[in-house]
Amino acid sequence: MNTFNNYVNILARILALDYGKIRTGIAVTDELQIIASGLTTVDTKKIFSFLTNYLKVEKVELFVVGEPKQMNNTASESEQLIRPFIEKLQQTFPKIPVKRVDERFTSKMAFQSMIDSGLKKKQRQNKALIDEISATIILQTYLQQK
Repeated sequence: MNTFNNYVNILARILALDYGKIRTGIAVTDELQIIASGLTTVDTKKIFSFLTNYLKVEKVELFVVGEPKQMNNTASESEQLIRPFIEKLQQTFPKIPVKRVDERFTSKMAFQSMIDSGLKKKQRQNKALIDEISATIILQTYLQQK
């Protein structure tokens, strides 16, 4: 049993980022990497400060970043904003690899999940919540593909 406890203590989370020009939605797995949960939404200008503080408290073994694509599978315009972010992410946290996940329709899926869960119209207008749910969908997609 002691060996099992030691093994569990070294497990790390996976952190997903729905990077945006204004806000970045963040989701995280449990330490066993089974369940994806929304964590928060951060002002994009403060994302590196947030990540630095988060990594002081939690062990993260992988970043999953949404990859926006057009319907014809080419990169969307927002990819131009995301590429420099990923480069800085890799430079700032070189020991944590970055994987990309197609994020087409995540905002629509997030909005639909808000409707399905019974949130009132005013709550569904909360763009920060949509970003957090989108990050959770990106992370869930990664876990299902893994």
